[in-house]
Amino acid sequence: MGSRTVGFIGLGIMGVPMATNLVRAGFDVVVWARQPEPVATLVNKGARAADGVAALFAQAETVVLMLRDEPGVDAILHRGDPAFAELVRDRTIVQMGTFTTAFSAALADEVRDAGGRYVEAPVSGSRGPATAGTLVAMLAGDPDDLTRVEPVIDAMCGQRFRCGPVPSALAMKLSVNTFLITMVTGLAETFHIGAHLGVDPAVLRDVLAAGPMASPVSTTKASMLVDGDFGAQAAIADVLKNARLVEDAAVAAGAAHPLIHASRELFDEANRAGLGAQDMIAVIAAYDAR
Repeated sequence: MGSRTVGFIGLGIMGVPMATNLVRAGFDVVVWARQPEPVATLVNKGARAADGVAALFAQAETVVLMLRDEPGVDAILHRGDPAFAELVRDRTIVQMGTFTTAFSAALADEVRDAGGRYVEAPVSGSRGPATAGTLVAMLAGDPDDLTRVEPVIDAMCGQRFRCGPVPSALAMKLSVNTFLITMVTGLAETFHIGAHLGVDPAVLRDVLAAGPMASPVSTTKASMLVDGDFGAQAAIADVLKNARLVEDAAVAAGAAHPLIHASRELFDEANRAGLGAQDMIAVIAAYDAR
């Protein structure tokens, strides 16, 4: 690997380990954030700090955005302002957040009209896989643009899948999130019912881990329930946002969605109870409160 420069904005639960893996893969990584702490963490690992967004874009042809919401992307890119075109012209924007397909499609058009390139690259996974570099990436965009960014994606992810043109990667991510969210909600319900039936939670965890339904997600979340450790791998507030995205997309597409609807209601209850910063498996508190 040479010293290809990659900019990274969005240094949260997922972004810090993802940018760290880019540094470890040999990329020249330039970072910026409003808070100094994550920037300092990345600089200590070998990244460089930019003085601002414009300075970051000036140094990097490829810029990764791992931001929490659509307004955050709009603010960083100065959409609706002449500065937008100045930032994205001759740049490849790799948008890795989970947003609506309509938002991504419109942004892709605007980036291309300004002379830039746009790749959708949402990922499946949480902080653990982000740290281990085993995230699963879903990619959408022009095939030549995908070829250019795939080495960057490979430094952060264990697998990647081309889904087609924008916004097909986000459509795939919303579909994947339906399974993730309803599965974890079902796991919380399993332990809630088990507690009322008097089963030993540690034995329940081990039985599930030994059976055909076991997965890295289920075994990790079950252990968190047994240990009472709800440090966020994927926070309830973020999962609630994703559940709303899925439900809204299902409504717009005319798709039946009883499970994601019920899951979204439970995550909403847990979030309103002040648990938004805890891991998604803490949604069990919404069951216990009923």
